[in-house]
Amino acid sequence: MILDTGKFQGQPSECCAADMTNIEAASQSGIIVIDKPQGWTSHDVVAHVKRKLKAKKVGHLGTLDPLATGVLVLVINGATKYSNQLDTGAKEYVTVAKLGEETDTYDSEGKVVASRDVSAVTKEAVVSALGSFRGRIKQVPPMYSAIKSGGTPLYKLARKGVTIERQARDIEVYSLDVLNVRLPEVEFRVSCSRGTYLRSICHDLGGLLGTGAHMLSLRRTASGDFSIGEAAAPGLGPEELSKRVIPLEEALKRAEKAAPGDGVGQCPESLRE
Repeated sequence: MILDTGKFQGQPSECCAADMTNIEAASQSGIIVIDKPQGWTSHDVVAHVKRKLKAKKVGHLGTLDPLATGVLVLVINGATKYSNQLDTGAKEYVTVAKLGEETDTYDSEGKVVASRDVSAVTKEAVVSALGSFRGRIKQVPPMYSAIKSGGTPLYKLARKGVTIERQARDIEVYSLDVLNVRLPEVEFRVSCSRGTYLRSICHDLGGLLGTGAHMLSLRRTASGDFSIGEAAAPGLGPEELSKRVIPLEEALKRAEKAAPGDGVGQCPESLRE
């Protein structure tokens, strides 16, 4: 189940040339991109890498739950102070939605609450419906998320059977490409702003088609300028992992290059754990 627990929170500070003198000089202050395996929590990965690198501090720039795989950007030692500056740019995902089944969590680990026939659905209808999610849109977050109501995370209310009205939020889907339609499954790639819930896109797709739907799988392929192509497997030894650490100065330059031109979606992206 994908729980929206929020991203690692670093202390905000301005990033400019003068700030570089304040960057910790330790060789292991920087970021490392990990390809998170299915079944691992983000905390598992953080603890594993921290132990292998013998680092004092390790955090992450956007959690992935056990169901999801792919890019998990870790900040190490002095880089933890620059988390806000490093977490910039679009997030890219490859997602598979399953039509015909709606679940309470909007993903494959939830309870099926409705089933419908999909035999009348066409590929053209699927492509057309997904096209409506491109651009700046309003999105209602799922109940199974870490958004709080009166200080209580929504997922805790949802587990008690409580459903409350959620306010729609501004997000932006920069691109959405349909990769494969093999009903009842639909695979697509999304580049989007932080704060976008892929589970909600899958759920809302089912609503548009009249079939219901949930998210079957999720793989993050990029976070800003950091991509799956440079991701390391967590099973690498300490020496190999150390070689994959991107120095803080280089990471900040890449993050600045990837930063969007406006504030759409600048709330913390969160997936459920």
